[in-house]
Amino acid sequence: MKIELPEEAFRYITEDSKECDAETAFVLTPQNEKYLKDAKARGAHSIINIKEVARLFGIDRIKIVGITGTNGKTTTASAIYSFLLDLGYKAAFQGTRGFFMNDRTVEGKTLTTPSLLNTYKHIYQAVSEGCEFFIMEVSSHAIAQKRVEGLNFELKILTNITQDHLDFHKTIGEYIATKNSFFQDDGKKLINKDEPKASFAIKNTFTYGIENAATYRLIAYSLNNATSGIIQHFGQVVPFTSALHGFFNLYNLMAAIAATHLLSGKKLEEVCEVVDNFAGVSGRMEQVSEVPNVIVDFAHTPDGMAQVLNALKEKELLVVFGAGGDRDRTKRPLMGRVAASLAKKVYITSDNPRNEEPQDIVNDILEGIEDKSIVSVELNRRKAIEMALNDQKEDEVVVILGKGDETYQIIYEQMFPFDDREVVREILASK
Repeated sequence: MKIELPEEAFRYITEDSKECDAETAFVLTPQNEKYLKDAKARGAHSIINIKEVARLFGIDRIKIVGITGTNGKTTTASAIYSFLLDLGYKAAFQGTRGFFMNDRTVEGKTLTTPSLLNTYKHIYQAVSEGCEFFIMEVSSHAIAQKRVEGLNFELKILTNITQDHLDFHKTIGEYIATKNSFFQDDGKKLINKDEPKASFAIKNTFTYGIENAATYRLIAYSLNNATSGIIQHFGQVVPFTSALHGFFNLYNLMAAIAATHLLSGKKLEEVCEVVDNFAGVSGRMEQVSEVPNVIVDFAHTPDGMAQVLNALKEKELLVVFGAGGDRDRTKRPLMGRVAASLAKKVYITSDNPRNEEPQDIVNDILEGIEDKSIVSVELNRRKAIEMALNDQKEDEVVVILGKGDETYQIIYEQMFPFDDREVVREILASK
């Protein structure tokens, strides 16, 4: 990816050595240091570091907010973005769902945290559009690979830490340490006080929570139909309502309300007034059909699954799910155990098997399930969804987990069109 800067001595910058030439400067990052010789051999105009790019792009003219955690990054970031827009600010948002500016989509879905230069490019675009805030999801991969290097964060937020990505981090200890490493500076931080695995530098730290005393504490809530709550912030006690469902979303909302309050300097009452305008994120607790009741969610970790299924525990649940191939194998039996403990019936199927045999992935999941009598295995995801819908009785809820708003299925190296929501609609329409 080349970025044009016509007013500089070089015309372009790039972090890909193969794109270097006499008009193009090579941006040296922690990821591409090994390609420095190649960049020079290809005649790169010059070698610049990421701090120089920050100066060229005017990145110090925007407030950057980074959100990390195993679950809740997308909903929390989206809510902050929504609240800031509703309060009259110009803002941009980069994350799993894509890149957005001032309530319009600029780019579609991408990595949770893109390459370092791509992020700088997005910030540059946001600055050019007059945005005051840049909200970004920060993955554990991005922290480990230094893909947020050189960014001066106005606020860093921790949602939670549970098991994920052990295919990359190898051990849960390494994963926890990576997440926590993001919070060891003296910058402004907002930490989930109810997360026991959180570790952070105390200076400039604010907290939010439900169970424990915190800077922002939820002292009362209701999950009937819509969600409502009352936040205590020192001497202030402020109510809010939301269309989001589930106890876990109370944490996402608390983080977003607290962050917006800290960032904007608006009164807490003003922030809470716009909460109900946020309708949630596509593919997160998304009700695809009301009658019959069918819900699709992105949950793909044991904790994420437990949060979603516990939010629906008053109902009898038929749960369809799988696990991604070429990813953390150790979470698969844990996912099976969660599903079997909270569902009336479980349908295990494929979920982006990539280069693994789908049956091998299913076998890993089955290791966590003692009572196999409630389990059906169907490797064809469409057929598995159809089986659940055919088995569904009037008061039961079909919950389809793992892919959310993804519109593809990855088999080997190919991406095939597949959207759980569209599949549900097609099957119901044909009945």
